[in-house]
Amino acid sequence: MTELSDEQQRDFEAAAFRRLVEHLRERSDVQNIDLMNLAGFCRNCLSNWYREAANADGVDLSKDQSREIVYGMPYADWQALHQTEASEAKKAEFEARRPTDH
Repeated sequence: MTELSDEQQRDFEAAAFRRLVEHLRERSDVQNIDLMNLAGFCRNCLSNWYREAANADGVDLSKDQSREIVYGMPYADWQALHQTEASEAKKAEFEARRPTDH
């Protein structure tokens, strides 16, 4: 395996994060409940992890601010534009798979 410096690793991880966020913005057709049911995380989880990292480093980032970073717009705007009502089957699957920390 290629040895990476700490700076390279950080830069590559940041680039991968930015690409993931870009991909999720492009795929607004994929609902958060679909992500949760298939992968166990969603856009909101990603924004929470971002906020937790910022807060751990002493940066006071709010839930709304971190969501806007991930969604590319205020969360309420994204919901109005892209969120659809989940089917009863998707809701039931979510409840059955729901992790204890959500």
